[in-house]
Amino acid sequence: MINNIWSGKKVRLRAILPTDWAKFHHNDFDSESARLSDVIYFPRSEEGTKTWAEHQAAQGPNGDNIMLAIETNDGELVGSISTRSCDPRHGTFKYGVAVFREHWRKGYASEAVMIVLRYYFDELRYQKVNAHVYAFNDGSTALQERLGFVQEGRLRNMIFTKGQHFDEFVYGLTKSEYEQLKK
Repeated sequence: MINNIWSGKKVRLRAILPTDWAKFHHNDFDSESARLSDVIYFPRSEEGTKTWAEHQAAQGPNGDNIMLAIETNDGELVGSISTRSCDPRHGTFKYGVAVFREHWRKGYASEAVMIVLRYYFDELRYQKVNAHVYAFNDGSTALQERLGFVQEGRLRNMIFTKGQHFDEFVYGLTKSEYEQLKK
């Protein structure tokens, strides 16, 4: 078996493919899931989702910023993970993860995050990662804490949804804290 840094016991990370459009399009209909990880957008046509997937497939990384598909080791697409605000000078970055609802609570998000952390900390010399979590997203809050992230701040009234404003939590993990988790 080939040892691939982008693979774990349950999932592997890969580029988004144009053929992934249907799964992402189906996921677009889950408004509550969209609210938990981003915002609820206007409806998108199948053609629009195909164009988005083709663009993602052709785009590749922008510096160290990337969006990747999460698929099971059996090849089933289960979500995506992205890095952004990558700052190699300071060694900091942010990440976001979204798993399709039918695949929640199977450990896919945790493993995908750990794969990204392994790459960014061990290969790219980053030293700190942050995750921004909406205060009403109990699943994501629990995920960050399970992974050893520390809540570093609370941004008040940052998110507007369901007719009201909500706070946003800022979680952080340093490379040294990550190293302790690996032991």
